[in-house]
Amino acid sequence: MTTALVTGGSRGVGKGVVEGLSEAGFEVFVTGRNKTRLEAVETEASSLAGAVTSRCTDHSDDEQVRALFDEIGDLDLLVNCAWGGYENMVEAGEFTWPYPFWMQPLWRWDAMMQVGVRSAYVASQLAIRSMLKRGNGLIVNISFWSAQKHLGNTVYGMAKAATDKMTSDMAAELQAAGQNGIQVVSLYPGLVRTERVMEHAAFMDLSNSESPRFIGRVIAALMKNEQARAESNGIVRVAAELAVSLGVKDVDGKLPTPLRLEDA
Repeated sequence: MTTALVTGGSRGVGKGVVEGLSEAGFEVFVTGRNKTRLEAVETEASSLAGAVTSRCTDHSDDEQVRALFDEIGDLDLLVNCAWGGYENMVEAGEFTWPYPFWMQPLWRWDAMMQVGVRSAYVASQLAIRSMLKRGNGLIVNISFWSAQKHLGNTVYGMAKAATDKMTSDMAAELQAAGQNGIQVVSLYPGLVRTERVMEHAAFMDLSNSESPRFIGRVIAALMKNEQARAESNGIVRVAAELAVSLGVKDVDGKLPTPLRLEDA
C-alpha cells in the first residue's frame, strides 16, 4: 500500500487531495491546525477506500513536524498543501489582499513564506530521508500561476515562485545524486470549488471549475505512472492538463479545460 502525507489537509485543496488519495486506496496521513476539521476529514475520507489518519500539527514548529515523520516512518508520497496568508484579508474594514507591496501588512509575508514555503521545505527534507533509503518516492508542491504573472499581490507571487524554484532545484539535486526514482513536481490547480470559493459562488463563473477531489485523483494517478512522473520531474504541471494524459476525470465525469497563463 502506498503511504502518503498531505500537509494542510483540513480543508480546501488539501482536503480534496486526501479524498482523492484515499479513494485510490492509499494510506493517508493528514495534518492541519484545526482538530475539529481534521477529525471530520479523517471520518469522511476513511469512508472511501484507504486508511486515513489525522494529526493536529503546527508546521511552523519543527519539533512537531519531526515527531510526525518519526511516527509515519517510510513514506512514498508527500503533498505539500500547508499554506498561510489567506486569513484576515479584511483588516479594520479594509480588504488588504490586493494592496501594493508598500501597503501590504508584514504578517502576510511571514504567513506565506513561513507557513507556506518553509514548511514545504522542512517537510521535504524529512520525507526525502525515507525515500532515499528505497530510491523511490514523489513530492508534490501545490503552487499556482501567481508564480508567473501578477495575481493578487507581490508576496503571493514571490511565495509561489519560490515554491516552483524549490521544486526545480530539489529535482536537479536528486538527479545529480543519481536518485532517478524520486521526483519533485509543482502542480497547479484550476478554479477549485473549495469552501471559500463556494461562499462567493453567486458572484463567480464556475462553469470550468474543479472539485477539490479532482487534483487528488490526478496526484494518485501520477504516483502510479512512472513515465509521467519522470516526464514531470522538476517542472510545473497543470492538473487538468496532466489529467488528459493520465485518463483522470472529475467527480462529475467531466474533464476541466486546463487554465493557461493568459486565462489565470
